[in-house]
Amino acid sequence: MSSSQKSREFIPLKIAVLTVSDTRTEADDTSGKLLVEHLQVAGHQLAEKAIVADDMYQIRAIASRWIADPAIHVVLSTGGTGVTGRDGTPEAFQPLLDKEIEGFGEMFRMLSFDEINTSALQSRALAGVANGTYLFCLPGSSGACKTAWDKIIKAQLDHRTIPCNLTMLIPRLKER
Repeated sequence: MSSSQKSREFIPLKIAVLTVSDTRTEADDTSGKLLVEHLQVAGHQLAEKAIVADDMYQIRAIASRWIADPAIHVVLSTGGTGVTGRDGTPEAFQPLLDKEIEGFGEMFRMLSFDEINTSALQSRALAGVANGTYLFCLPGSSGACKTAWDKIIKAQLDHRTIPCNLTMLIPRLKER
């Protein structure tokens, strides 16, 4: 860590985790468990965890509740970002977003290409901001969640990351 990083305090965020799946249960939700473990190891707090069927309106209902809760800073979702008929997480989240963070999806697919080659194009991972809350839609595989967390999200949710990070922008997200 550089001297300027050391001078900044870590700010723990409250993060909610949503697994989107028609088949997963708490017992076999490896991606959701991975995200919970990683966010806690990083020093953040789990606000809530849920599993929801791949249904746009059920996804939106939970996401809307979390977005409306001022205590929740980040929502991480896993699953439903592919191209099949049942994959609808991006469609559920996009109308809720005030702003999309296009670079997240682009960067995620670039990093995924190194791991899964051209199969990365099938991911519709996205991120954005809604009512001052960051939302990240990740694929359902634990490998994809690990890549997204380790290579992008972890650093951007760490106030000590320089030159800038998403955490330092939280106080300004609701500016009009």
